Amino acid sequence: MNKSIKNLIKMALAEDVGGGDITTNAVIPQKTRAEAKIIAKESGVIAGLPLAYLIYEVLDKKVQFICKIKDGSSVKKGTIIAKVKGPARSILSGERLVLNFLQHLSGIATLTNQFVVRVKGSRVKILDTRKTTPLWRGAEKYAVLAGGGSNHRFGLYDAVMIKDNHIEIMGGIANAVGACRDMPEPIEIECKNISEVKQAISAGVGRILLDNMNLKTLRKAVGLCKKAKIRTEASGGVNIKTVRSIAKTGVDAISIGALTHSAKALDISLEIE
Repeated sequence: MNKSIKNLIKMALAEDVGGGDITTNAVIPQKTRAEAKIIAKESGVIAGLPLAYLIYEVLDKKVQFICKIKDGSSVKKGTIIAKVKGPARSILSGERLVLNFLQHLSGIATLTNQFVVRVKGSRVKILDTRKTTPLWRGAEKYAVLAGGGSNHRFGLYDAVMIKDNHIEIMGGIANAVGACRDMPEPIEIECKNISEVKQAISAGVGRILLDNMNLKTLRKAVGLCKKAKIRTEASGGVNIKTVRSIAKTGVDAISIGALTHSAKALDISLEIE
């Protein structure tokens, strides 16, 4: 588990528990022990179990978090995904944060998996984007992987991606690409039409993001890129109904912001046994 995730958990615990869970501490005697099960209340793909374990590890090392399945597992309604044993106060104090992580990340994994299933049989990769919850990016991108998807760039620092505003400021595709010639990473550029695709091919980029193109234009753009041995990525307005048609155009990847910004939380609960 990387350092950023651990720091996120510490901040989340400070936000929720603060100086102490005043209700639980008033109601539950200090030495009381308890056991609980964490149950999927609907079918989906689970993600976030290592984070849930770490929450209790940070909150109280005396709590045992026992996983019954692995992240990335598809479960049915009623499946017990983990058990928790230890001091009752700590189990209850960590409950909400554990469920917040599990529900949100499992929602992302579930939605990602739905897209992955829709393009089954093609070689296209389903990618996430930078449209993530601030400070949750590492966890959310992890959930995409659990759902069978792939990660795009993590941030602005790890890949060259020339977008429309870069091109506008530089006065054109050739100028924008030319300014990146000394960069060690392959250059990716966003194109909205065939004219821009041809300019990008001439400029010698390594990858082209085909943004908001209809299927006819997308097929033509992919054909041009394949001849030039340039990899392609489709994006913009992708949904569960359209993703298979987009995949059939021959693109190498499809990036979908909705994986992280619009996934519905999976219903999961913690119940004392």
